Amino acid sequence: QVRLVESGGGLVQPGGSLSLSCAASGTIFSLAAGGWYRQAPGKQREWVARILSGGSTNYADSVKGRFAISRDNAKTTLYLQMNSLKPEDTGLYYCNLNYIGFDYWGQGTQVTVSS
Repeated sequence: QVRLVESGGGLVQPGGSLSLSCAASGTIFSLAAGGWYRQAPGKQREWVARILSGGSTNYADSVKGRFAISRDNAKTTLYLQMNSLKPEDTGLYYCNLNYIGFDYWGQGTQVTVSS
């Protein structure tokens, strides 16, 4: 069984930074691709960033150059460093693990960017 728990969300002013964490239980973490998604009010969930088991990363164009995804396999934790935050970054942020076609999700952590 895989359980994901996000933390680190909050309220931040435009231009500020936040760091999200996603602690995972289970034994698949080091083998799985990790990702972050977000959902703004009234909108569909959208992909933000991905990191493969080997460490390769990809980002949505909207966050490229501002966000950084990383992982610590020893701690079975996924991270998302978010800099230069904008109001349009506001949303519920979910972490995801994908392993042999199965998706595992956390409950989400709220990020609000507002002055």
